Amino acid sequence: SAAAQADNWRYAHEEYEGDVQDVFAYAFKEYIEENSDHSVQVYRFGELGESDDIMEQTQNGILQFVNQSPGFTGSLIPEAQIFFIPYLLPTDEETVLTFFDESKAINEVFPELYAEQGLELLKMYPEGEMVITTDEPISSPEDMNNKKIRTMTNPLLSETYDAFGATPTPLPWGEVYGGLQTGIIDGQENPIFWIESGGLYEVSPHLTFTGHGWFTTAMMANQDFYEGLSDEDKELVQEASDAAYDHTIEHIKGLAEEALAKIQRKDT
Repeated sequence: SAAAQADNWRYAHEEYEGDVQDVFAYAFKEYIEENSDHSVQVYRFGELGESDDIMEQTQNGILQFVNQSPGFTGSLIPEAQIFFIPYLLPTDEETVLTFFDESKAINEVFPELYAEQGLELLKMYPEGEMVITTDEPISSPEDMNNKKIRTMTNPLLSETYDAFGATPTPLPWGEVYGGLQTGIIDGQENPIFWIESGGLYEVSPHLTFTGHGWFTTAMMANQDFYEGLSDEDKELVQEASDAAYDHTIEHIKGLAEEALAKIQRKDT
């Protein structure tokens, strides 16, 4: 019977409740649960550790699904760092969304690279334009000189901030707020909704829109798990990923403006 085939799948991501990856995860969960007897358990940031931990757990088959941004996957899949080459990708929303839909690299090349690491890449999607926050206003490139900017642990990202004149300082996400507060770091970069939801503007109040890139993320499955699914369940997972993608793209439209308005309101 179908009930005998009902599984509980575990899915972890890197963000908090209501953030973009959480919106994607819950849309995926909802689709799976409405269209099958399976259930999906979602784990948010910190519940199973940091980004590296959840990737390891997925590769070991403890988790079935994981959402990890290429910024962290860069050490595993060096090619994934291409998303962090500054000024390479479009930054206006409409062009970005078209790019994700039509890019051959995203839809054909990357799935093969992830497969080499035992991962079934299901979706890459954008979260928002990267914004730099600092302790002091940045109005010219010189103002970046020697600023200790927190970046994800990613060689290419470090090179970028070196080129900007700053001192790239990798720190785990859990230590960023405290680091900004105590002056261990002078600034950081993230999409604006994340700056708002994480309260980073409280300790790093100057926002600089440099237009150097969008934050990209990726959702994937453990490949052994995926390949062991029935054709029907594989199709279900693909359809749920598509549905979650469409839902999330709608969600991020206008999200940055909304988050900025919230920050400005709290600032006055």
